[in-house]
Amino acid sequence: MVLTLALAGCKAPTDIAYFQDMYEAQSAAVQQMSEIKVKPMDRLTIVVKSRSYEVAEELNLMTQATRVGNTASMGRASTSNAMSYYTVDENGNIDMPKLGLVHVGGMTRSEIAAHVKAQLVERQLVLDPTVTVEYVDMNYSVLGEVNTPGMFTFDRERITLLEAISKAGDLTITGERKRVSVIRREGDEQKHYYVDLTDAKSMYQSPVYYLKQDDIVYVEPNAKRMRESRPNGNTFNTASFWVGIVSMVASLTGIVVNIVNK
Repeated sequence: MVLTLALAGCKAPTDIAYFQDMYEAQSAAVQQMSEIKVKPMDRLTIVVKSRSYEVAEELNLMTQATRVGNTASMGRASTSNAMSYYTVDENGNIDMPKLGLVHVGGMTRSEIAAHVKAQLVERQLVLDPTVTVEYVDMNYSVLGEVNTPGMFTFDRERITLLEAISKAGDLTITGERKRVSVIRREGDEQKHYYVDLTDAKSMYQSPVYYLKQDDIVYVEPNAKRMRESRPNGNTFNTASFWVGIVSMVASLTGIVVNIVNK
């Protein structure tokens, strides 16, 4: 019995590898890709290019940024043009020169660009506009049992859960692979989704396989890690402990046999 427990304590963990349900040449359906949609408090840069230079520049929110530096003779302040940004309000609107309030909530970048362009043409403000929309500092966070937790910026339109974990340095050996949490705000609610990294087919079909702005990825500690928070929490799961028990039992047995034989 003791030997069995000792061997159980030495057993290799089986929940470390990802994609345990996948084999060579297998395929799995992936959740349909969806572009990020704008929500309140997101920030956007909107660039309008046109032969109507003055109108376009006003829409582009060009501001003068002041920088202090040294010249050959003395310290002076110099100015340079810098692009400002539009902030989406709680109703999903942005306030644009010439156009006033423009509703962009729930739209993608390309949809916003097309909508602004249509408004400019319809009101005959700019007849030949080219509109480009970019997100400003749109982020997600990765916390818990990863090697480099922190806040990260979207560097492209779509980022998968696996790519986010990779940017955070991958899970530590004590991260719980079967219960990775993604916390997402939807309306007035915070929703928790759980993903099993050892089950590729379910992970690829998860609604959080593609992350959205402000998502929080949290990797729980596994049982071993949680036991480490208690004094001697993992003592009973080490091979040396059970080998010591076996040795002690053998010694006591020998002593008892010697006493009986006497």
